[in-house]
Amino acid sequence: MDPQFTKIKGGVGAPLGFLTSAVSCGIKNPDATRLDLALILSESPCVSAGTFTTNRVKAAPVKLSHAHLRRGELRAIIANSGNANACTGVVGIRDAKIMCQTVAKELQLNASQIGVCSTGVIGLPMPMSRIEPRISELVQKLSPKNGSDVAAAIITSDTHPKEVAISFDIDGHKVRIGGCVKGAGMISPSMATMLCFITTDAHLTSECLRKATLEMVEDSFNRITIDGDMSTNDTVLVLANGRSGMPVIRRNSQACKIFRAALRHVMLELAKAVVRDGERVTKFVTVDVKGARTYLDAKKVAEAVSKSALVKSSWNGGDPNWGRIIHAVGYSRARIREELVDIYLNGKAACLGGLQATTPMDELRSIAAKPEFTVEIHLNQGEANYTMYTSDLSPEYIDFNRSEYAYWKQARKDGLI
Repeated sequence: MDPQFTKIKGGVGAPLGFLTSAVSCGIKNPDATRLDLALILSESPCVSAGTFTTNRVKAAPVKLSHAHLRRGELRAIIANSGNANACTGVVGIRDAKIMCQTVAKELQLNASQIGVCSTGVIGLPMPMSRIEPRISELVQKLSPKNGSDVAAAIITSDTHPKEVAISFDIDGHKVRIGGCVKGAGMISPSMATMLCFITTDAHLTSECLRKATLEMVEDSFNRITIDGDMSTNDTVLVLANGRSGMPVIRRNSQACKIFRAALRHVMLELAKAVVRDGERVTKFVTVDVKGARTYLDAKKVAEAVSKSALVKSSWNGGDPNWGRIIHAVGYSRARIREELVDIYLNGKAACLGGLQATTPMDELRSIAAKPEFTVEIHLNQGEANYTMYTSDLSPEYIDFNRSEYAYWKQARKDGLI
């Protein structure tokens, strides 16, 4: 934790002026009681920003939330787990609109002020008969104390909810940022497959928040990978209501720099939490590329190594196989020279000048056996650097993902297919 940031409780409910709630609808299984529908509301007008999946197949809620952001500022977010509402055609758009319209009516807002997000199984219509009747209760339960319930309601294959909240000072004013994220599989940069909601009581111009959000997403969620797959539903939404009472933060000011650092801290903590909770992963690995000719070269190398199934499989076995790492460096399409490449595990040389280093193999194995370690790749050709956060790939990951279609049986019972 950066000393200028203080960790606090409450997740997305921690900043002043935000209310949260979650209920159980049985979206995936009508007999289940787990929370699966959540709501975040700013009590006062706010500015908003978002980033969305770059997958050309986009879920209905992604399309609708993007359209709402283009029209103006969001004031609330409704989100569900259990069903992605993706590849559902005009019916999916209708259902996403109904969710927004129903919430808006309850809150006396315009439907375009509502962001909607979904995560879960792709290809099935939403069980609106179980969702719509619970929205009134969702609104009635709004409270500043339910931030953790929102984090719990949006998870799917995650093993636990993931949330962060911090407080910090800007020009003598106490400011708070809170966030939650879901994501465990289908994780790849641009963006990682997840839903992420962030709230803050900082007072920002719309331009300042949107620029900061885009750049900090690039520095956090676009630097993680688990399995190299990209989802149809990836969404990051940020709401800022100014309830801290501070003067407005404008771009390029010192206050803006402090806010950006805090936003990056929250996003990066959430991004790392996603990797650590990856589907059946056992290792959290930092891949740090240094000395590339250009930023793009460094990024290409980091992504190639971080996504390599061979490299990730060796990490799962505790095998410090630097040969697999350097082969990924070689096919990354970055400009490299084999005889200049050095590779280190937690500072211990595995490869120097493209050749086996003298570090005893037992020392390297003990590092690769750890649950967390760092791989440094020195290209020795320039000053550009790039860091990514990744995981191993386990046999259990394959077993876990062999079948997802038990839900289709329930969908038939519901008359959805």
